[in-house]
Parts: sequence; C-alpha cells; structure tokens
Amino acid sequence: MKQAFLEAGQIVNTFGVKGEVKIMPWCDSAEFLLPFRTLYIDKAPRRVISSRVHKDMLIVLFEGVEDLNAAMALKNKVVTFARADAKLPEGRFFIADILGSEVLDETGRAVGRLTDVLELPAGQVYVVEGEDGEHTIPNRSEFILDVNADEGVIRVHMIEGM
Repeated sequence: MKQAFLEAGQIVNTFGVKGEVKIMPWCDSAEFLLPFRTLYIDKAPRRVISSRVHKDMLIVLFEGVEDLNAAMALKNKVVTFARADAKLPEGRFFIADILGSEVLDETGRAVGRLTDVLELPAGQVYVVEGEDGEHTIPNRSEFILDVNADEGVIRVHMIEGM
C-alpha cells in the first residue's frame, strides 16, 4: 500500500530573522517542492506563505512562524507532503514506492528485493538483497530494464560482479 505522506526533507536551519526556514530536500530537487501550498511537520499541516530555492535548499515561510525564535523551534524537523498533492510526470515514481519490490533478471529468475536506493555522485545505485547476498546495480538503462512501481517488480540485466 502506498504511503499517503512522503518525506520531503529536513529543516536544517533558519534563514534570516523573519521566520523563514531552510529545508534540505530529500527529493530530486528543491524545485519539486515549490508548488506545494501545504507541507506537514509532525503530521500537522502547515500552510506555506512563500517558498523559493536558494543554493539547492528550499526557503519557506510557514503561516504562524513570524520570527527567528518560532523558526528555531522547527530546526531538525522532518517535513512531509501529501502524495495526493504531488504531480509526477508520466513514467516517474517515488523511490518509496519501489522499495521492497521484487527484482528479476531478464530470464525471470529472482535476484532479490530492493532494499535501498543510494544517491551517489555518478547517479543512483539500487541495492538488492538476495539469497546469494547483496547486489548493487547502477540505475542505468543497460542494467535497469523496467520498473513497474504499481506491480512492485523491477527487471534487470545482471553482469558478472553485480
């Protein structure tokens, strides 16, 4: 079952003295979060008065957070968004939706289950736990053949050493 709320990032600091906070995004980019008019902190909805991107961070002013002290109280909090509010392009999915997916090779043989997706400088790497140990598979078209988030199945091309 898909989660109704997904983690967007963490409030890492305040920004200025008027109550703005700096959010480190845990999604593809801070720009993805700009359209959201409501974000959630501790499961409570917080109306976004304004937001903008600054140096790969999202700067947000929440309703009711009017000074530095109020902003400081939010530091280190995890920010979530409602899945229903998110608009993804066709063929895109949230990583949370594929974790736990069954991973099969091109012959249909089970490789294991997806346990993690690492964000490395060279790109994403899928971590798959199987009966024969852990496999790391770069998220590149020559290795990841198909991802079906709805069915929870990922088809891969394995090579020696994976």
